[in-house]
Amino acid sequence: MARKNKLKRFADILSFPNVYENFSMKEPQLVGKDGEEVERKGKWKEAHFQNQNPITLELACGGGEYTVGLAEMYPERNFIGLDIKGARIWKGAKYALDNNLNNAAFLRTRIELINAFFEPGEVSEVWITFPDPFLRESKVNRRLTSPYFLDLYRKFLPKGSLIHLKTDSPELYEFTLETVEEYPHTTLLYNDDNIYNKALPLPELDLKTRYEQMHLENKLTIKYIRFQLD
Repeated sequence: MARKNKLKRFADILSFPNVYENFSMKEPQLVGKDGEEVERKGKWKEAHFQNQNPITLELACGGGEYTVGLAEMYPERNFIGLDIKGARIWKGAKYALDNNLNNAAFLRTRIELINAFFEPGEVSEVWITFPDPFLRESKVNRRLTSPYFLDLYRKFLPKGSLIHLKTDSPELYEFTLETVEEYPHTTLLYNDDNIYNKALPLPELDLKTRYEQMHLENKLTIKYIRFQLD
């Protein structure tokens, strides 16, 4: 039954006008509704959102709870959730369609290919919410706040852009603080290793993903870092 549901969701998102997919690592190409090849790099505002509002990108968006939550909170901005798992994206994309959230879209691809789909300066902000912390030392470069990924983000984010990390992982939290301190193009703006034991510094932090709800039920503390690309 689970496999049937997953296959149905894969079929569904092919018909969704707010989902774009890439199926090739070697020759990145987006397809949109009904499998039509489309070009969105440098054209997201005009071709999809049909406005000039700033774009926020959520990386490893999972079910898209944060993407649609931010879209509801800030109708004057555009939001794109990115994840490699199509069955996960389905949930957020369907919610956006059902609730007329025209400022929310989804991109199914690997984050390593991100610069194939965004021009320099096209995105103004990044959220990273509960990503895989990749705790094994051999996979440290796969952490989404590693210098490898920061180098990728710098290619499309303008100077002064904000990057937000929300995580339950002490290891990823400490790793990110160390990386921001040592990386030559970042400035730490805020950090907190237990955001819910005091007033929240941003209303966006009150949004909770399914994974975060599980972490809170397991008595884990939620951590947050905000830093700026210089």
